Amino acid sequence: MAEHTSSSITIEAAPADVMGVIADFARYPEWTGEVKEAEVLSIDGQGRAEKVRLVLDAGAIKDDHTLAYTWIDDYEVGWTLVKSQMLRAIDGSYALAPLGDGERTEVTYRLTVDVKIPMLGMIKRKAEKVIIDRALAGLKKRVESVPKA
Repeated sequence: MAEHTSSSITIEAAPADVMGVIADFARYPEWTGEVKEAEVLSIDGQGRAEKVRLVLDAGAIKDDHTLAYTWIDDYEVGWTLVKSQMLRAIDGSYALAPLGDGERTEVTYRLTVDVKIPMLGMIKRKAEKVIIDRALAGLKKRVESVPKA
């Protein structure tokens, strides 16, 4: 499962604003499309989500899974699979890089998925790319539509 898929997008907002949307799991159903339910099951000592249950409906793929989140710093968060109905493994991350005056952010999303059903590598990577591109587009739209304080 060493191969991963990644893509980046520039968002017209400061990294803290972008990470604020990423960390707000309760609102994922409002902007992600595929996430129909999100429930934070546990939080860390800093009040950030540690385990999150997500119910997905991505057309052919429907799943109820739990992810464990690791907050590396203010600019990166990663996740791994705890349990799932359809997935054998999932590893992903959002990495943020401030651009220019700090009011723009490059967001890189990396994802590796291993499903329980047999799937050709190129088909799996295409699915990962679709998931990433939709997530980044949704994140950009959500962050840029939130009024600045």
